[in-house]
Amino acid sequence: MVILRRLVRASTVVVLLLVAFGTVAAYRTPAPQSRPGTVSTPPQPHSEQAYSLPPEKLAQAIALNKIRVSLDIAGSLWGLIVLWYLLASRRAMRLDAWSRGTITQRWLQGLAFFAIVLFILALANLPLDAIGHAASLHYGISVQRWPSWFGDQAKGLAVSLVIGVPVGVLFNWIVWRSPRRYWMWLWLISLPLVLISVFVAPLVIDPLFNKFEPLEATHPALVGKLEQVIARTGTSIPPNRMFLMKASEKSNGINAYVTGIGSSKRFVMWDTTTDRMPDDEIMFIFGHESGHYVLNHIPKMLTGMMVGLFFVFWACANMAERMVRRFGDRWGVQSIASRAGFLTLFFAFSIAGFVLTPVGNTVSRHFEHEADIYGQEAIHGLVPDPQKTAVSSFNHLGEAWLDDPNPNAFVEFWSYSHPSVQRRAEFADHYDPWANGGHGQFFMK
Repeated sequence: MVILRRLVRASTVVVLLLVAFGTVAAYRTPAPQSRPGTVSTPPQPHSEQAYSLPPEKLAQAIALNKIRVSLDIAGSLWGLIVLWYLLASRRAMRLDAWSRGTITQRWLQGLAFFAIVLFILALANLPLDAIGHAASLHYGISVQRWPSWFGDQAKGLAVSLVIGVPVGVLFNWIVWRSPRRYWMWLWLISLPLVLISVFVAPLVIDPLFNKFEPLEATHPALVGKLEQVIARTGTSIPPNRMFLMKASEKSNGINAYVTGIGSSKRFVMWDTTTDRMPDDEIMFIFGHESGHYVLNHIPKMLTGMMVGLFFVFWACANMAERMVRRFGDRWGVQSIASRAGFLTLFFAFSIAGFVLTPVGNTVSRHFEHEADIYGQEAIHGLVPDPQKTAVSSFNHLGEAWLDDPNPNAFVEFWSYSHPSVQRRAEFADHYDPWANGGHGQFFMK
């Protein structure tokens, strides 16, 4: 998922809700396994892998993958450690006391408290983010220089403050006003906030970080070919909702994604993709992204997320209340309704988010696998060889991002939002439902 990955890591419950689900369909991110029951030929033992890298790049991919995994684990645990430290050291309690003693108006106290907490969390994450960027520069994935990178970090923090601080104050006020049923009110309010974030992100947030222009302005012939895919799939993505992102200013990676809902729905292609991939492979990518809309992946994910959040809010409220009862005196926290106490609720959400990471990724992998099938079927009859086209696109994808051809199975299960490039390429290489007069899962011919 691409849309707000450019922002600073989510550092409040609200920011987590607003940024985590902005884009269901990120073509680049690695992720999961084939879905049982797919109409396909099961992969057979192969003398050569469908996705492979030359020796030098393979060594780089293995080394870079170790860095990525280490940073992913460290980032998840570090966020929990920082929150625990703010509570256990009584820093949160002292900050709350300072805001009450310095500022007279309650709502301004809340703004100051949550703004400082967000800033501390963003600052704590900065070293790990910087290490990740340094690794991307070293291995040639990123071309973004440090001043520009720090500028994006500052923009991300600003967005987090603009969104997270007011909503944090609102949520804290709800807990104060309804100490027994606050978790249900928070859940109800979070639903429209998530929908609004998904709608607004491509219109307001994305342009802060990257430049966009109509795809038709620079690649009219390509748009004509994509309209052939549209005619086959019936998707409602007209040319005026196809955009080219100037990714080459910051990255050597290749990517494409769909984002937004309703009138903000759009298809975004990185200029690195149009520059380095042939049109038939871009048609496959577009078919994949179209599949997310045709197969209703965005509403399905949003619906599942909203249902799941009901139980998450309830469970985290109980967890936070237990923490206050057990550690409240030690932490200087008497109630979740206090601002310092509210951090125990977010701490509980952070724990839940960490534990539930593989659940969300498993669902995402399932949708991505369906979209891979849909994309390969969508270009059947439009390109000479759908299998070869799909496999080649995955090889271009993996090489651009130096994805490890043989990732650790547990790491893939836990942290990949897409099937690994190897899994995707292997499946595409063997997926030929049209053999012997058959038909695909989503198209009858």
